[in-house]
Amino acid sequence: MSHHRLTPSVHEQTNRLAEALNALRTELELPGPFPEDALRDALAAVDEHRMPDLDFTHVEFVTIDPASSTDLDQALFIERTGEGYKVFYAIADVPSFVAPGGPLDAETRRRGQTFYAPDGRIPLHPEIISEEAGSLLAGQLCSAFVWEFELDAAARVQSAVLRRGRMRSRAKLSYKEVQADLDSGRAAPVLQLLKEVGLKRVELERLRGGASLNMPEQEIQQLPDGGYRIVAAPSLPVEDWNAQISLMTGMAAAELMLEGKVGILRTMPSPDERSLLHFKRQTNALGRPWDGEVSYGDYLRTLDPTEPRQLAIMHSAGMLFRGAGYTPFDGTVPEDAIQSAIGAAYAHTTAPLRRLIDRFVLVICEALSNGGAVPGWAREALPSLPEIMAASDQLASRMERLALDTVEAALLVNHIGQEFDAVVISGSKPGKANGNGGNGNGNGRNGNGPSGTIQIADPAVTARCPGELESGTTVRVRLISSDIATREIRLELVD
Repeated sequence: MSHHRLTPSVHEQTNRLAEALNALRTELELPGPFPEDALRDALAAVDEHRMPDLDFTHVEFVTIDPASSTDLDQALFIERTGEGYKVFYAIADVPSFVAPGGPLDAETRRRGQTFYAPDGRIPLHPEIISEEAGSLLAGQLCSAFVWEFELDAAARVQSAVLRRGRMRSRAKLSYKEVQADLDSGRAAPVLQLLKEVGLKRVELERLRGGASLNMPEQEIQQLPDGGYRIVAAPSLPVEDWNAQISLMTGMAAAELMLEGKVGILRTMPSPDERSLLHFKRQTNALGRPWDGEVSYGDYLRTLDPTEPRQLAIMHSAGMLFRGAGYTPFDGTVPEDAIQSAIGAAYAHTTAPLRRLIDRFVLVICEALSNGGAVPGWAREALPSLPEIMAASDQLASRMERLALDTVEAALLVNHIGQEFDAVVISGSKPGKANGNGGNGNGNGRNGNGPSGTIQIADPAVTARCPGELESGTTVRVRLISSDIATREIRLELVD
């Protein structure tokens, strides 16, 4: 009598995945619906909202975000001034919608940030604020904190002023369409200047010893049939140029607060000698040695994430970007105020719709920039913010990892027994890269022997695999089992 293995149908698989992702919310105790008093607080804030007197509606702002985004925190405009540039950078005026000490304020402190779950985001603020009245939507009259930067010919900041005013974005643009317009030469002048200033700011980052680890991001996308897929792709150049404007703003915010001796910084220590030595050994093992003569930031900029061994180096470089935290101060400036990866003092200030701490930084900076008094509620909150943000960041990271594990297991359910080519991104061989700094998901718990992390291209899955594995090499693996509920993927090497 023959036995045939029954594989779940697409419908069954989709249902199992939906149940597993929904269970994550309970397992991790993620925030649920907003309490009624917080919702009433938000509705009242929108109904009673008043626009600032200062008028920036003549500035032709645009937003640049992922195409599906509706919680739009930033809008920009750049123009040439002689040999330099003038940059306007508008940030959503979230503080005007959140009454200090009210129910909504309390609820946002419980959440800390927006959580991006595959089956729907869990917003920091009710949608009437985060995706409607408080979002910098195209054509909508909005209240915003507007930074005005004067830059020289090298895009160095000569002056920075922050004021609150009314503005209106002219267009909602996506990264892909902006990159396509720039590549074809048909981009609007503001986008051409974004590229020009962005490239100069990248060079300034290099000169001050900053470092960016532009890893290919794994994004979970929901399909029209209710299923999911994982898309892994390198970031577009325009994403880096746009991020440089945000980094410039965060550096200006940090300088304002340090000068005013009150605020909260995003800090990260420099890599210790042990981590640097270990990273050097890994680059040697992977055939692209870093000798330390150039900065690790310069070295990382030379890596190509589409080449397997160089991708493995980028994964191992995670060990150089550890220890980030928040440093509040009031009256005494911290001795070590540098965010080492940026190479300067830095503060989170450009995403108040999605991150709690930015709301406090904005009001502190606006007061300092205009010679006003820092609001007492913002000052009093400073000591509590690091713990709130640390807990929120840890929860978000765990949710993202477990959600990715769940979807990866679902993608492989109907492939039991099949073989795949895979790249080893974190190896197990003695003397080789041993996985520090990798992003292995813990799937494939196959005993206590040697193992490493491998990356299958199609379907896009990252998982643990037992065996003597060398980082950066290509191997053949066979899928033994995949369980959506437990998020466990079991693989074996094929000789």
